[in-house]
Amino acid sequence: MSSAPKWKFWKPNPTSAPTQRTKHQTKTGTSTSAGFERWIKTNGLGHLLVGVWALSGAIATALNGSLVQSMERQAQTLFFQLRGAVPAPKNIVILAIDDDSMTQWKNSYQVDPKSAANLETIKNWPWKREAYAIAIERLMAAGAKTVALDIVLDLPSSYGEADDAALQRVLQKYAGQVTLAASYEEDETRPGDSTKLIQPGTFLETKPMSVGSINYFIEPNGRIHRHGKEFPKLLGQQYSDPELAKAFAEIVATVPSFDEAILQAAGLSYPQPKGDTIFFYGSANSFEIIPFWNVLDPSNWNSYLQQGQYFKDKIVLIGPTATLLQDFHPTPFSESLLYPQRMSGVELHAHAIATLLQGRSIAEAMPNPAQRGLFVFIGIVGAGFLITRIKNLPVRLGLAAGAVFAWGGISYALFVYSRVILPTTVPVLAIALSSLSYGTLGSIRDYFKQLKIRRTIKQYSSSPIVREMISQTDEFEGLLEERELEMMNTLLGGRYKTIEKLGSGGFGETIIAEDTQRPGNPRCVVKVLRPASNNPKMWELARRLFIKEAEILEKLGQHNQIPQLLAHFEEGEEFCLVQELVVGRPLTHELPLLVPLSEAKVIDIVQELLMVLKFIHSHGVIHRDIKPDNIIRRQSDGKLVLIDFGAVKELNIQLTEGEQQTELTIGIGTKGYMPNEQAAGNPKYNSDIYALGMIAIQALTVTHPAHLPSSPITGEVIWEDKATVSPKLAAIIKKMVRYNFRTRYQSATEVLEALKPLIAALPPDFSNSSKVQDKRRTHSDSSKDTPLHNPPDSTHIWSEAEADTPQEVQDSTHIWSEAEADTPQEVQDSTRIWSEAETPQDVQDSTRIWSDVVTPQDDAEDSTMPKKAQAEE
Repeated sequence: MSSAPKWKFWKPNPTSAPTQRTKHQTKTGTSTSAGFERWIKTNGLGHLLVGVWALSGAIATALNGSLVQSMERQAQTLFFQLRGAVPAPKNIVILAIDDDSMTQWKNSYQVDPKSAANLETIKNWPWKREAYAIAIERLMAAGAKTVALDIVLDLPSSYGEADDAALQRVLQKYAGQVTLAASYEEDETRPGDSTKLIQPGTFLETKPMSVGSINYFIEPNGRIHRHGKEFPKLLGQQYSDPELAKAFAEIVATVPSFDEAILQAAGLSYPQPKGDTIFFYGSANSFEIIPFWNVLDPSNWNSYLQQGQYFKDKIVLIGPTATLLQDFHPTPFSESLLYPQRMSGVELHAHAIATLLQGRSIAEAMPNPAQRGLFVFIGIVGAGFLITRIKNLPVRLGLAAGAVFAWGGISYALFVYSRVILPTTVPVLAIALSSLSYGTLGSIRDYFKQLKIRRTIKQYSSSPIVREMISQTDEFEGLLEERELEMMNTLLGGRYKTIEKLGSGGFGETIIAEDTQRPGNPRCVVKVLRPASNNPKMWELARRLFIKEAEILEKLGQHNQIPQLLAHFEEGEEFCLVQELVVGRPLTHELPLLVPLSEAKVIDIVQELLMVLKFIHSHGVIHRDIKPDNIIRRQSDGKLVLIDFGAVKELNIQLTEGEQQTELTIGIGTKGYMPNEQAAGNPKYNSDIYALGMIAIQALTVTHPAHLPSSPITGEVIWEDKATVSPKLAAIIKKMVRYNFRTRYQSATEVLEALKPLIAALPPDFSNSSKVQDKRRTHSDSSKDTPLHNPPDSTHIWSEAEADTPQEVQDSTHIWSEAEADTPQEVQDSTRIWSEAETPQDVQDSTRIWSDVVTPQDDAEDSTMPKKAQAEE
């Protein structure tokens, strides 16, 4: 058998990617990117590309160039290997000129020289032709259907005329039943221009005589796929002149293929093959292989070969499989990880003969190239239509992968079970490229949309809604940094030069600034607030609330332990509050992690803060977010300063919206420190007392209030088992944190009165906070001289957005928001940040941003009762 690379007829099909050019008119404010953005603005370009890939796939399939052939044959190779080996027919046997037979005479002679006499004809290579004569005689006499010799015997034997005569006599005896090999070779007298057929020598000629060509065509993928009968047809295509091609077919291509000649010699009829592709049964050694020397050796011939009965009614192929002879060829079952070994030529003939005999030739599903191209076009367009209908990218990619696998799966099933070849690689590749192109264009389109959004956001960065979007979307994080850079070293209100950003929240920023209009440029804190809506009515409402809050802070700032308001003003669409800078560290640093605070220390902290609460409550204000992070131990005098009044509003703010009078309470809280009535939207004065009591419990139990259990029936916090505390102090704290606000202390004065006996028993070295008096202060430049960034004593400023630690980020909630709820129903439907609350403690610990309608007499009507049903809710 012969197959040579010189008959690989490649047809280069160079292609170049199309270059798209666009023309843009130059106008003010128009850029190249904007023009390209308009070009890909709609999905039309994506659909167009799907059509382009479909048309390209159809044309490539119809033209069936070398690259397409290579891809399709490679897909068929994969199908064969996925299918694996199938049983080969038993009526085809290979008598192999193998490595064992090549060395058998030498091995036998060394053991028994007499027995080696039977193998004398295969003593040296090339063997005597008498060896083939003996084998053919024995096989045919034993009843073999036919014998074929896969060796081209075009030259006389090197052992003399008698050797050729011995073979010729046997061939004549079985004339027409033994097939000899012929081969198409390049004409050495006219290299590169002509091909001739090398046939057996005339000294072996018989009447009749069976001869067949042993050549196979090497496909563009470097493997043999088609029957040998296709070789002369493909060989004739090298002649561009039709007359030369006709002459080649009439003069040169005069013999059938080796496989067809063998079946004719055997007298076997077989169905006309519908296709030209060989059905490979498996890898090498799929057919029965018997070493050639066994036929010559009497012991083997008479034993397991049963005096030749083994070969009765079988087709016997004699051919080389020895490594020395190098007659090995690439097939679908070779040169891969699973099947690395090439297949011998004689076994390749066995596969082709079995394919013809069993009618298993594999055919094109659509022989007409135009039909194949149209089929591919329709398939790609249909798959592309389904893919482009999906907007979700993961789903679209999944659908594209599904379409690819579906097409490949159908092609595999038809190839293996129906022996039909469906175009596979080109449509699969086109579908994948269509999906990739459409997805890429979608990504580019989204990118330009993002650029446009970023440009718009940057242009309107002062809008509160835009700032809220920036603060809550990671992809716009860079804009916040850009905004921060723009904010630095700018003058707010024409006076306050920004130095450093301390923090930010959903609706505001806290910035350290220098007062450029005071001697020494002392530092202060500027809180920039942004309303949560740009609705004109809500904007006006926010403006009124801002002014009212500034008035409240002005009054509260008179107290020595509350930051003083220095100024307030509007800057564009933002509201700014300027307050004194408080240098110190939060009370969180004083609360222990392992060892509880002493009872005396807890009493001192509670007493000092009660004096501050007494002052703010006397002005009709509820703080609503008392927690350790909002209490600062001032560095200058060691006093506790209550900060973060961003949640503070007067209880009764009368605002007129048109003709309707509305009464608003804006509240906030932190999980663990917020009582249930505050979570329900009805904060009371003693809601602050509850929060202070929880701080005391935290100091005594070394447990965060959010982690303390509560009674499922009464809703009361269970904490005494975790603390070592006197009964008197325990009773006071228990009353401070009652679940029902009615049973709680009603004012800070009541708690101070209850604490008097305990305060009197304090050691004299504890400070007496009751002597703190209200006074109006004049500011000095001391704040500027104090370092702001000392890790142990970090600077904390009254700030709405002061989350400097993970704890603060978790516990802080900011409230510069719209007053939305105008009815009690809206309060019920409001959204909780901690929505998992299922127990009274969970309700108590939840934090919500809400607005509510209240009346000055709501103490008796809007309270939250500790009923079991309410607790379970």
